[in-house]
Amino acid sequence: MFSLRRTNSSDPGFCALIPQLDAALRANDGEEYDTFFIHQNKTDNIQHVVVAYENETPVGCGAIKEYETNVMEIKRMFVPPEKRGKGIASAVLKELENWAAELGYQKCILETGEKQTEAIALYKKSGYLSIPKYEPYVDVETSVCFEKGLK
Repeated sequence: MFSLRRTNSSDPGFCALIPQLDAALRANDGEEYDTFFIHQNKTDNIQHVVVAYENETPVGCGAIKEYETNVMEIKRMFVPPEKRGKGIASAVLKELENWAAELGYQKCILETGEKQTEAIALYKKSGYLSIPKYEPYVDVETSVCFEKGLK
């Protein structure tokens, strides 16, 4: 069983998961990760982070950052491979959506890579719809973008 904690980017669990996420993305995206994506994925000073914990072990995370008025961007979603299939990512995503709605935002957007098939399946299952690529991903061939309206 896991629990969710609303926190910020200084959370030790979040800080422990981010290097694993970066390593997984680097393995998928290769040089493009270090030349482009690393700059989009800075985690300093993120005020809205959700970390999933099993006991005191971090087993998943995600964050939201304001993209524009009324729009939050989902960032840094990750569950280690050995913890997948337990509903952790779905729970983190739903908690981020709830938090964004509580803050008065009307929709969430996100970008993922076309090779991130598990992530794409999660977002589609969670009601996200494909949208045209938004800045700064417009010219990134491998990017796939989604949005979901919040209630």
